[in-house]
Amino acid sequence: MPAFIRKSALFLSLVVATPTLAQDASATLAHQTQELYDAIASGDAKVWDKYIAAGATYVDEAGKFSSRAEMIKQIVPLPKGISGTIMVETLTTEFHGNTAVTVHREHETENYFGQTLHAEYLTTTVWQKQKGGWKAIAIQALAELKEPPSISLPTAKLDDYVGTYRLKDGDPTYAVTREGDKLSGARSGRPVAILNAETEDVFFISGQPRIRKIFQRDASGKVTGFVDRREGRDVVWTKTQ
Repeated sequence: MPAFIRKSALFLSLVVATPTLAQDASATLAHQTQELYDAIASGDAKVWDKYIAAGATYVDEAGKFSSRAEMIKQIVPLPKGISGTIMVETLTTEFHGNTAVTVHREHETENYFGQTLHAEYLTTTVWQKQKGGWKAIAIQALAELKEPPSISLPTAKLDDYVGTYRLKDGDPTYAVTREGDKLSGARSGRPVAILNAETEDVFFISGQPRIRKIFQRDASGKVTGFVDRREGRDVVWTKTQ
């Protein structure tokens, strides 16, 4: 067989094999990921010791940084009264040489002293092909925020919040209005949005689960302003009329 034909045949075999190899590696990583999260429920630290690389780092959904030793130390059996499962849904897997980046969603169901809780997390894991197989070298998890249930407040109570609010410096204002049993708010120059009551004096806007508008009152109970609170940080608005 001429050399150019042999080279062409080899090139073709690599092109055909590459997708298969990638599919096989993707399946392996998906399987290993599910094993890791099954081990959380069972408290089997040996699985994490097997798949977590030396020097690996982990950032959990609360922003806490852990070393390999610290993350493995956290894998212990759940206490009495608590049980659960975590199902992993792989979203993407990208390969870069001997490194792979996976993004997956974790669907957690927890039985917590007779109550059933659900949570979803979005996690990015960086894997590296090492001697002995694929090892995780970095993991970062994010909690997928959900909107809380809203409650209904009497219209008379909603009227407490109606008015115009202003920042300490600058021109922006925020107008709160009521129409029927609905409260709405809009910053100057921006669209109007429904304000949903989480509790009395605490409101949220659909699609903005990170933010709460917390209204403040003086000693007599009169609303004096509100704060936009996001991750514990406040932007203060004062009621002007």
